Amino acid sequence: MNDDAQILIARLLTHQTLRRDDKMVKRALSDDQFRAEIDKRLLECGLKLLDNVYADHVTLALHRNVEPKIFGAKDIWQNNNFGLTRDGVALLVVLWAQIILPKRQRQETHQSIDVDQSDMFDKDNPIPRAEDTSIGISYTTLLADFGDKLGKKTRMDMNLGLLSKLGFIERRGDVILEGPLLDLLMDTDVLKERIINGALADVFKRAPVAAAPRRHVSEAANDEPVDTETPQA
Repeated sequence: MNDDAQILIARLLTHQTLRRDDKMVKRALSDDQFRAEIDKRLLECGLKLLDNVYADHVTLALHRNVEPKIFGAKDIWQNNNFGLTRDGVALLVVLWAQIILPKRQRQETHQSIDVDQSDMFDKDNPIPRAEDTSIGISYTTLLADFGDKLGKKTRMDMNLGLLSKLGFIERRGDVILEGPLLDLLMDTDVLKERIINGALADVFKRAPVAAAPRRHVSEAANDEPVDTETPQA
């Protein structure tokens, strides 16, 4: 007989992501007993529920301890399971830095896009949703700033199409927006300094800059494992 934990896991496996305001997701994030049952069942399959307070969605990812058995180890490690090449991975890092970092700053200061300035720093309010704080980046600007470094227009367009298909970004005219996975599958706290001072400095062949992109696909630039949360799919 079906139960709520089974149904929620099946929905996540089917749809890849669900919104945090979904009724069953809200229960999983607030009901410790329900969450423990979900975690137990997922762990038996080598999976975990992935969420963070800055993202509007949740998803499933592989547990770290099973990744080597799935993707190999050391020199045979498959650095991502999305079919992304190094320039695609680097583009993903750039988009994360351009879209997610400013969004998180606005969320941490409780500043929505259309905010009442008197309420901007009201810490009693919940963290604003991603859709209320995520602005996006102009495709024209992205191409002008990074096109030469990331394969020029043809390669960038191809990789943007793939990132859109995978759910990392959404495109609305000239604007590239955060997709449901962009702020879920990047381990910011662990990798931000490594990205700033490591991978991107190598990718762009320039000295590290404090405000440079910081995050996730760091390893692709060095042909090592990518420290992204590996999704279920």
